[in-house]
Amino acid sequence: MKTTDLIAEAVSLPVEQRAMVIDSLLKSLNSPEADIDKNWALVADRRLAELRSGRVKAVPGDEVFQKIWHRFSA
Repeated sequence: MKTTDLIAEAVSLPVEQRAMVIDSLLKSLNSPEADIDKNWALVADRRLAELRSGRVKAVPGDEVFQKIWHRFSA
C-alpha cells in the first residue's frame, strides 16, 4: 500500500479513530515515559479539581491568545 493510499484511508475514518491513529503514530516517534505521563495526569487532575471547585477561573482561549499577540507584537 502506498503512503498516499494509507493517508486517504486514515482521513476517511471517524474522528475518534483518526485520533487513535495519530496518537499511535506520535507514540511511535516519541515513546511515552511512564513517570512523566503519570505526573502530567496528576497535574491535569489537580487543575480540573481547581476549576470545578471554583478556586481558579478559566480564561477564554481568545483572551489568552490576544494577550500573547499583544505581548509579542511590540
